[in-house]
Amino acid sequence: MKNVWKKTAVTALAVSMLAGSAAGVASAKSNHGNNGNGKGNGGAKANVHINLNFKDLNEKQMQWAYAHIIRLAAQGVFNGYDDGSFKPGNNISRVETIVAAVRLLGLEAEAQKPENMNATLNFKDFDQLKKKYPNAVGYVAVALKNDLIGEDETSIQPEKPATRLWASVLLVKGLKLGDEARADMTASLPFKDSKEIPAGSVGYVAVAVEKGIVSGYTDQTFKPNKPVTRAELATILDRLGVELPGQGNTDTVNAAVTGTVVANVYGSSITVQKTDGTNVTIPVASDVFVFRNGVKASASAIVAGDQVLVRTYNGQAVFIEVTKLASATTQFTDAGKVSAFTFDAQGRIATISLVRDVNGTSSTVVYNVDPSVSITGGSGVLAVNLVVIVKGENSSVKQIQITG
Repeated sequence: MKNVWKKTAVTALAVSMLAGSAAGVASAKSNHGNNGNGKGNGGAKANVHINLNFKDLNEKQMQWAYAHIIRLAAQGVFNGYDDGSFKPGNNISRVETIVAAVRLLGLEAEAQKPENMNATLNFKDFDQLKKKYPNAVGYVAVALKNDLIGEDETSIQPEKPATRLWASVLLVKGLKLGDEARADMTASLPFKDSKEIPAGSVGYVAVAVEKGIVSGYTDQTFKPNKPVTRAELATILDRLGVELPGQGNTDTVNAAVTGTVVANVYGSSITVQKTDGTNVTIPVASDVFVFRNGVKASASAIVAGDQVLVRTYNGQAVFIEVTKLASATTQFTDAGKVSAFTFDAQGRIATISLVRDVNGTSSTVVYNVDPSVSITGGSGVLAVNLVVIVKGENSSVKQIQITG
């Protein structure tokens, strides 16, 4: 459990570092959205909207980072900018990382206490911090108390980009691996430019590399002073393959459902059979983002038997990733009220539409019907508004049981 916590912690921390702009992080809570100006209104909670169709992300041009960015954005941990862009080349600032680290440690409530928000800190540039980022003062104060900021640092430099070295040290501290890093200060780093890494940071870099937080470049350099971009960090974090906390329901930003699709998706909803055998039907957002077979796809491309990860926001699926394609034969069971059915040229039932109530909202799923389908129960005659249980394979119904 300890190692799992550590991997989750570093992912949560570093993902939080991606959170929009300084307006979305450094101002703590701003209703101006992530407009990139670094200033908030100082109190109101942001009106969050999940946008996965960033206008400045091209799937082909940014193939190396595209999927990673979308996966992290789907978790609701950052929302791009008000103009619909993601700005993948933007650097992450120091004040953003400090605020994110404090939030990760569960210390946000402490950071927002009056004694911390109104603290006077002995940094040379404290007046600049207080003037431009007043809501970040409490976070910096708490970061000091929890050793996330070095005791020998004399300035915060809030707008300075977080370099690869600076971010590595912060992430290792966020992992609570400081003792391990300090014990590894004599490590021999495999980088041509390792002499550019201060002696007091060698252990932190060694641990960061060992844990897969960062890696070197193909030319065998580390580039410790190179600023970290949003796209680069998204790629590093997504490759860690760790889920953020907050899973388990279907109406919050970070909610996720995993399982097997029980019927082809026709745009209005997706029904997933979870590992415990229960089915959950989730309305599909009109702008849902779908990954299938490694590329962006439409919801209609999802078929019964696909194994999926569904992320929801406000009870709607905003992101669906097919993690494993459907096998040759996949059986399913579903239930609902018949809303319609159609016939083929031979007068046999061709499709059946079932309506289910999901959290007070009606959703419809359409199944193909096998020509040799068997109908049991009731009068044996299918009709609209009858409650039925359908069973079949590969999205084709082979049995219809009338139950009411």
